[in-house]
Amino acid sequence: MADPRISHIELDDATILWRNADIEQERRIAIFDLIEDNVFKPLRSSEAGHEGPYRLRLSVQDGRLSLEITADNGAALETLVLGLARFRRPIREYFAICESYYQAIRKATAQEIETIDMARRAIHNEASELLLERLQGKVETDHPTARRLFTLICVLHIRG
Repeated sequence: MADPRISHIELDDATILWRNADIEQERRIAIFDLIEDNVFKPLRSSEAGHEGPYRLRLSVQDGRLSLEITADNGAALETLVLGLARFRRPIREYFAICESYYQAIRKATAQEIETIDMARRAIHNEASELLLERLQGKVETDHPTARRLFTLICVLHIRG
């Protein structure tokens, strides 16, 4: 029976150079939400007869995003490599708006927080659409899954 989803996700800890409580919370939430509800069907693996679920390991190597996909039993299936050049601006914008959001939570009015949060969600949505575009022909997924994956891609880019 086909089960095209991610059952486990791992980030390359060597790639994550800096952490704080806010970042760790974002990471935990994104991973939890992703495992709870996602659509992820690597097309090459699916065509070869693997129907899921899948384990996914994300890392950044030589300026590229590496998505190592294995079967739930750990058998290697494929590795997708995506150039990150088109993600630089959305990642930078997302970091900037998140910093404003974290500062606003501590001292801004509810209306100011809501305005910043709306801008944050808009940037996140645009970046998710870009990720969907980059995965087209490689992985079938949905917008909520792409949003959570983008959050994790951002975690891999934090430089402190």
